[in-house]
Amino acid sequence: MRVIPGAWRRTAEGAGLLAADGSSRPTIFAEMSALAARTGAINLGQGFPDEDGPQEVLDAARAAIANGVNQYPPGRGIPDLRLAIAEHQLRFYGLRLDPERDVLVTTGATEAIAAALLALVDGPDDEVVVFEPYYDEYAACVALTGARLVTVPLAWPHFQPDLDALRAAVTDRTRVILVNDPHNPTGAVFSAEVRAEIVRLAEEADAVIVTDEVYEHLIFDEPHVPLATLDGAWERTLTISSGGKTFATTGWKIGWISGPADLVDAVLAVKQYLTYVSGAPFQPAIATGLRLPDTYFTDAAAALRSKRDILGAGLTAAGFAVSRPRGSYFTVADAADLGATDADAFCRALAESAGVVAIPLTAFVTAERRDRYRTLIRFAACKRVEVLEEAAARLSRLR
Repeated sequence: MRVIPGAWRRTAEGAGLLAADGSSRPTIFAEMSALAARTGAINLGQGFPDEDGPQEVLDAARAAIANGVNQYPPGRGIPDLRLAIAEHQLRFYGLRLDPERDVLVTTGATEAIAAALLALVDGPDDEVVVFEPYYDEYAACVALTGARLVTVPLAWPHFQPDLDALRAAVTDRTRVILVNDPHNPTGAVFSAEVRAEIVRLAEEADAVIVTDEVYEHLIFDEPHVPLATLDGAWERTLTISSGGKTFATTGWKIGWISGPADLVDAVLAVKQYLTYVSGAPFQPAIATGLRLPDTYFTDAAAALRSKRDILGAGLTAAGFAVSRPRGSYFTVADAADLGATDADAFCRALAESAGVVAIPLTAFVTAERRDRYRTLIRFAACKRVEVLEEAAARLSRLR
């Protein structure tokens, strides 16, 4: 008999993590990556680059290993990385942080999100507002806290929330508004009006804003605007980012969370019992990355913009309707004109029919809203140019 402890079963059921037979279900990323490996399809599903990051960053990690930086670092992260994070926030956004109190290094942004929600949310009387579709971790972590997940839908093709729907979602039970901008899975960047309304509503509800900004430097049309920089936002905002996307080092899992010291301390109280610390030799390497010249960051965004355009042109030529992303690794396309009625089934067939793997957008939504997104598919552009060109050529067979 398979036994799943009650707390885990409730969490898994609440987040849709159990299969029909009650066994644990792999994430959609694991499923589709396995499908790509099994069929030989090009994997445009999981969002990881197939090129290494900047040489200076890689060399700094090698040097740290050679020089003995291989044991537990301090619980808050090595001082120089915390300093580099504070320098980065001042350099790019004008935010002044105390690296001793306002910054915490985490095992990727994923742990930062989990620790923040576990620290700030206290059971079934609390609500967490997220924008839907959402990164799948959000629902799982909210379920783990026992709180209620409240979703605000983003509408095709621009994926901006309706402000009336946002206002209706935020109530006096809202403990956290969780914001992902630039947005995964849609590639949207929220408008100034949306950002201002999030801050206003958080203040009105006395809620904490937790922001997932891992794509902050992979934005195509305008500079990134952290919510923490808006009037009245700093004192109630925790800002999360990581080095994985910016420096193409997703396997290193070096992230961070910053904000007012009392909120960061609350996150630390949980984080220290999750991983405690991680990635000792990678921490000085990410500090090196954060201090790279401005040209590195602008060139990285420009390179991804070019890849976005290659992918978008290939999808359009194949017969998809395409939402033009303004940031992140991802492009969302509508397969309705190709006869799709179910994105999940279409993606599984696509591996065989075109030799390309993608992710159904329905993997990122609640069951009640699946129909709204039933023909939408997420493709990742963070691959080598020649891989994207080959994927475009394979997709052209769909015509």
